[in-house]
Amino acid sequence: MDPVRAPNIRDVARVAGVSYQTVSRVLNDSPSIRVETRQRVEAAIAELGYRPNPAARALVAGRSRTIGLLSASTAYYGPATAITSIEAAAREAGYRISITSPASSDYASVAASVEYLLGQGVEALVVVAPQVRVFEAVRALGLSVPVVTLESAAISDAPSSLSVDQVEGARVATRHLIELGHEEILHIAGPQDWIEAEARMQGYLRELDAHDLRTRAPILGDWSSAFGYYAGLELLRVRDFTAVFAGNDQMALGLQHACRDMGLDVPGDISIVGFDDIPEAAHFAPPLTTVRQNFPELGRRALSLLLAQLRGEARADHSMVPPELVLRASTAPPRR
Repeated sequence: MDPVRAPNIRDVARVAGVSYQTVSRVLNDSPSIRVETRQRVEAAIAELGYRPNPAARALVAGRSRTIGLLSASTAYYGPATAITSIEAAAREAGYRISITSPASSDYASVAASVEYLLGQGVEALVVVAPQVRVFEAVRALGLSVPVVTLESAAISDAPSSLSVDQVEGARVATRHLIELGHEEILHIAGPQDWIEAEARMQGYLRELDAHDLRTRAPILGDWSSAFGYYAGLELLRVRDFTAVFAGNDQMALGLQHACRDMGLDVPGDISIVGFDDIPEAAHFAPPLTTVRQNFPELGRRALSLLLAQLRGEARADHSMVPPELVLRASTAPPRR
């Protein structure tokens, strides 16, 4: 065998002393193969370091065992972590993931990305996106393969949609501050066109309304620590509030920085709650109270729902995944 060429199925057959069709049946777990033959083939595969060609196996089996993943944003913790969880669940189920991101969220870009994935022979599609218009574009395409949408908030009641309960997460965060005794609570929200930002804003407003507390117009941010910092510097000049619910942990980090620069204590002067529970949140100064999203569970449910559709079975669990409040040192009762 040429030392620069990767071993192929015929090399395995020659070393094992069988036909290449027999090697193929071993690779596809055919029950008709004798134990001794299977062992010889497996030994030859190990000796040569042979790796089956997924594309070739797909041609033979008529299945790619590949799931397409359309992601409109991988730069942020939430979408990136959801994708990682889906990949892990797919590997465990014996599937590969093919990922692509549209150039923008308009219909033409989304359609081109979906066509690319379908060209890879994907058996199903998962859509992870922060904007409603991406989901609308996918639905308008009328795809013939199973589709599961990870809608970061419940924007539809479709049986193929999954989400973490963003509204409830925001309500839990705001309720925690109210139960500590805070009555003047601000909200620094995410970008206006993001589904999560709108859902978390609604949760904040609903919880204040449920406790008959004064509502304030949320400050629209961009998810960045820099925005949290500069918004904090402006807000703290007046300081007519005692607590802040930040739409994500990065903006909460920037706000903590602003408090330090203004000579204020967290949580002594200002209590802060974030959202996401990024890995660094436990190491902020002080460690951040935040809302954790169960992305591993979201990934598991997404794959379970897709596989159920592929098998023609009744739909799997698509109820919203509950969030969890993680209590740390950035919140305390207000000073009187």
